Order: sequence, then structure tokens, then C-alpha cells
Amino acid sequence: MNFLSSDEVKELRARHRQDRDGRARDRIKAVLLANEGWTYLMISQALLLDDQTISRHIQQYKEKQKLKNESGGSQSQLNASDTLSLIAHLKSTLYVYVKEICVYVKQMYNVDYTVSGMTSWLKSKGFVYKKAKGRSFKADRQKQEAFIVFYEDLMNTTAENEPILFGDSVHPTQASKLTYGWIFRGEDHVLPTTGQKTRMNITGALNLETAHVFHQSYDKISGESFVDFLKKLQLAYPDSARIHFIVDQGPCHTSKEVKAFLEDKNVRIKLHYLPSYSPNLNPIERLWKIMHEYVSNNRHYAKAQEFVDAVNLFLNKTILDIKDIIMSRCTDNFQVL
Repeated sequence: MNFLSSDEVKELRARHRQDRDGRARDRIKAVLLANEGWTYLMISQALLLDDQTISRHIQQYKEKQKLKNESGGSQSQLNASDTLSLIAHLKSTLYVYVKEICVYVKQMYNVDYTVSGMTSWLKSKGFVYKKAKGRSFKADRQKQEAFIVFYEDLMNTTAENEPILFGDSVHPTQASKLTYGWIFRGEDHVLPTTGQKTRMNITGALNLETAHVFHQSYDKISGESFVDFLKKLQLAYPDSARIHFIVDQGPCHTSKEVKAFLEDKNVRIKLHYLPSYSPNLNPIERLWKIMHEYVSNNRHYAKAQEFVDAVNLFLNKTILDIKDIIMSRCTDNFQVL
């Protein structure tokens, strides 16, 4: 029949060698044999399965590329009430190993699941395996909510020639940063690494309305460098009656040099401070994350200048090319922590 490409055949043979689930291997063998012209009866006799099962396996692969049994070998199914109860429990309790969930389900609901079966159940209910996110225990929910009210009022009352910007500094380093990625099962994706500590110090201002990013590099981030940044930011918005600039309460933003600069009546910048420990309220943090995705993650720079060039390329060109991505990910749809 030859309904598989040569690449598909190679991939299926590789999966057959690597998969530890006997039923999945039977499905793969059935698909490969059918591709070679074997009849369903011949395949059923070779695999000691009935021909209807073979027919179903092959049809499901052709339609959905299905190679796994979704039941996972559970001896019984959770009813609707137990399913909702388990989902609520898993949303509030973090498990590292699926086998621990299997033990919990057996104890609470007297239902047996294999690890593969429970993994399939978790995926079908919307659960994914990923890192937990941290937050400072010092974050103040009431202050965050108050800031959101203030910000919405600012958005509704400022004139059109008064841009609202979010600012912060970032310190990308040359050292290799290995992260997750899709890698073929059973293989490793090996990347060269370096311990070089070359670091850049960049201060930026993000305009959510236009996705414009104004940025400057400095030898170090300090009160003096931030004053220099504010002066240049004013020059970048020459026609603005006032520039609203939202930053955190870091030392360089609240230094005596900054306070003295802002006292000048000719200064058009108005600083607004975020609540302490609230990076979730600063969209430019997401911009820096995007920068790391393009520049740092799973990348190696043998020379410091290569790293510096990559960062500058992102800030000066790539940002313009991915404007839609920035506008979709760097938003003021704030979540309170």
C-alpha cells in the first residue's frame, strides 16, 4: 500500500525501538506491516490480535497519527464528581512525579492507573509538565490592586501628547543559558557552553501603544546613568508635553541624583513608582524575556563581541521585525500576585 513516506517509516522504526509500551509497539508494527502490503488477517495472526483491532489501529494512525492507547490501563474510570475533585486537588497541590498522583487516586477514589494512563488523563484535562513560577512573599496584593486603579485612571485622563512608558534595566550575560526545547526522544541536543561573564547593562523604556523601545547601554546602572537616560528620553519625545514613566523603586530610580533632576521645572518627565516586589506589573519585564529567547537561550557565543552584536541586533532591528509579537505579549492586562 505504501501510504508512509520513507521519513515516516524511519521515525516509526525509531519509536518502536525506544517505546517501552508494548501496546504502542504493536500499533507501530501494524502500521509498518500494512504499509508493506500485509493484509489485516496476516498482521492479526503475526501480532496475536484480532483483525478488527488491527483495522482500527491502522485507521486511527491514518486519521490522527495515533500510536498510544488513551485508556492507560486503568481498571476503572473516575466518575464526574471524582474527576472535578481531583482536578481541584491538582490545581492546589504540586506533584513532581505522576506515580505520586497514581497513589493519591488509589487512596482517595480506589481507582488504579498506570503512570502512562495517568499521564494521558492529565493531558486530556489540560495539565502540562512545566516549572512552577516564583513570587516574592513580600508582594502586597492591596497595593498592586491600587496601582492598577491608578494606572487605569492615568490612561483615561492623560492627553494624547503625553505618552505612558514602562521602564527598567536588564543585564544580559554572555554565559550560555540552556533551556527547554523539543528534542527527539532518546536523543540529546548538545550545545557548547561558556562560563564567560561579559555583561551588558541596558536601560529601556517601552511604549505599549506603539511597541517602541528606547534604550541606552551603560558601563554600570546607577543614579547618574538613570539621569542620563531620562535626559535622552526627553529628546526622544520632543513634542510631548509630559512623559509618564513607570518604574520600580530600585535605588537607581529613587536616588538623590534623580530627585534633584526631577525638581527642575523644565523637566517634562513624571516618574510613577510601582509597588515593591511587583515585576508582574511591569510589561518591559516581558520584553526582556523575549530578548533572552532570541539572544541567550540555547545559544553560544565564543567571543564577547559576538554576544554584544547579538544583543544590539535584537534591540535595533529584531524588535522592529517582531512588533506584533511584542504587542501581543507585552500588555497591560495585569494579574495581581
